[in-house]
Order: sequence, then C-alpha cells, then structure tokens
Amino acid sequence: MSNTHDYRSQGELTQEIEEMGLESPEVIQTSLAAAMTLGLKGGTFYRDAKLTCLNLLLTYKEGCQGRCGYCGLEQKRSEKTKGTTFIRVAWPTYSFDLILERTKQYQSSLKRICLSMITHKRAFEDSLNLVSRLHREVNLPISILCAPTLIHKTEDLQKLKEAGADQLGVSIDTATAEIFQKYRGKGVRGPHRWDHYWEILRKGVAVFGQGQVSVHLIVGLGESEQEMVRTFQQVHDLGAVVHLFSFYPEPGSALSEKAAPSLGQYRRMQLARYLIMNDLAKATTMRFNSSEQVYDFGMDVEPFVASGQPFRTSGCPGKDGETACNRPYGNERPGTTLANYPFIPNMRDVEQIRGELYVGLMEGVEQL
Repeated sequence: MSNTHDYRSQGELTQEIEEMGLESPEVIQTSLAAAMTLGLKGGTFYRDAKLTCLNLLLTYKEGCQGRCGYCGLEQKRSEKTKGTTFIRVAWPTYSFDLILERTKQYQSSLKRICLSMITHKRAFEDSLNLVSRLHREVNLPISILCAPTLIHKTEDLQKLKEAGADQLGVSIDTATAEIFQKYRGKGVRGPHRWDHYWEILRKGVAVFGQGQVSVHLIVGLGESEQEMVRTFQQVHDLGAVVHLFSFYPEPGSALSEKAAPSLGQYRRMQLARYLIMNDLAKATTMRFNSSEQVYDFGMDVEPFVASGQPFRTSGCPGKDGETACNRPYGNERPGTTLANYPFIPNMRDVEQIRGELYVGLMEGVEQL
C-alpha cells in the first residue's frame, strides 16, 4: 500500500492528542489500511486489494504493560520508533467518535470490526464499553482480541459476549511454552503466562462456542515446523481456529535484528494450518525430516495449492462466512512476494507459490 499524505500531519495530530492527555476510550488507534478505507488517509492498495475488517486498538499514555520482545508496542522499544508501527504498519490515532461516524458512512464496504485490547488496567472495562457502543450503532459483527492477562473469570468472557462480540481472539503467538517464556514471560520480565493463556482459550471456547475463538500464532520466533504443526492440532482439537502471521522485525524492538522466516517455511505452515483447520489432515499423518521440517503432508496437496486458498490471509469471517479480517500487507511490504494474500491468488501467484513451497527443506524432498 502507498500513502500519499505526509506523515508529519498525523504526527502533529498524535502529538496534540498526547498533549491534551487523551487516551482510550475517547481516542482509538486504527491501522493505516483502515484509515485509508475510512477516507481519513489518502493512498492506494497494491493490486487493488480491499480491506474488509476495521481494526481498532486501545491506546493509553502509559502504553501496553506487556513487554513482548517482538511487538511494536513493546515498552523497551527505542523512543525514536516507539508507537510508530504495530505489526509493520502505522497505526494513527483518531477520536473514537470520528471513527464511529466514518464506520457508519463506509460500513457497506466492511464485513467486520475487530477491537484489540492491550495489557493495561483500564483496557477490559473500556473494551466492554466500546464493544457495546459499536454493537448498538453499527450493523457489523464484532471481534474482541482480548488481553488474557487481564481476564481471570469466565464471567469476564461472558461480559464481552453480552456486550456484542461474537468472536474472541487470543494471541498466544508462540508455538511453545519455552519461546513464550523467553519473549513474553520471565525472559523479558513480562506479565504473561503460557498456562493462563491456554486456560482463557479453553474458557473462551466454552463461552463463545466452537469455531468462534481464534488463536494468533506467529511463524518464525524460533520454533520448528513440527512444533508449530502440533500447536495447530492442539488449537483445533480444543475447538478454536488458528490465524497465522509471519514474524516481521519491528524497528527498535528487542528482535529488530532477527530475520523473518523463509518463505518456504511460511508456505508450508500455511498449508499445514489449512489442512488441519479444515479436517483434511492431522499433525500425526504429516511426516517431518530430522530438522523437524514437514516434507510430506500425508495426502495429495496439489488441489489445495492450485486453489490458492491456503495462502490467503486467515482471519475472522464476515456474515457471508468468508474471511473478513484480510489485513492487506500487514505481514510484508507490497510487491511481487506476498506472505499472506488479501485476495484469491491468480494463476501466476499459484505458480510462484508452488516454487516456494519446498524451498529450504534440508532433506526429505525426494520422498514426496
């Protein structure tokens, strides 16, 4: 995506908001793509992609109290880059009233709203109020990406559903407890706990229902492909759905120098996720080499590769059942190589994907 507006104007607005001491729920952050879709920013989307989910993010003067080493909201992020991006793109700040007004105006082009908490003492109550207001005033389904560290009772999840959210998101992010501990828990002196996140996931499925809870997982934080595939299966067996992201090094964060995963690794994880989530294969039927890379998916995958569907952005659906949260270019810069396709890949895209799928396999390809 390209933006034709000067970022300084938004910087001046953000500074004014900060000087006035405004924070959520009076103001809210939204992605650059959403700001463009709502007519608040100029610009065009590469290949005429369309954003169909309005992503909103709570914001406070103290920032997020999580200390996740890979996150754009990380407190230890350098002052020069702090707050400039989150999951790669800029997230400008606007008054919530303005966002609500524009959402009503442009809701025919949207399929869903997703409100994201951050780890802050006021975030839960503010989320309840904002979800309730959105539910009353806008005719769109609402997802709530919760901050599990703030949630301790099943009743808290019931309150979010009663306020109007029909989908719950839990950002576990890492495929293993060890990586979680390293980048989200004691390793960064953070407040998050692996077991608690999974507990909230199980409670969330009980409250929101099978298939109504999603788990964010990030490929490329140090896990093996086999570890990630096993986590896909575990999430699926609990009745939840995986939404997949490719690690992107946020400038100024603790992992700013860490490389993104190879495209081959990400393609294999996209395909494995798709097969498991759609009950087409299981982790136990896939075969892994000595480097714990998947080299055999246990079935003929060509029809699914040819469809391009496994490589589209995975996100919460709209009322039509199709993915609404398609996050155009949230994982990569627009260009010839896309990690997540925000549209159906065309024949040329599929041919490129085929060439990428087994790149980087250390061994085992000959057994396909």
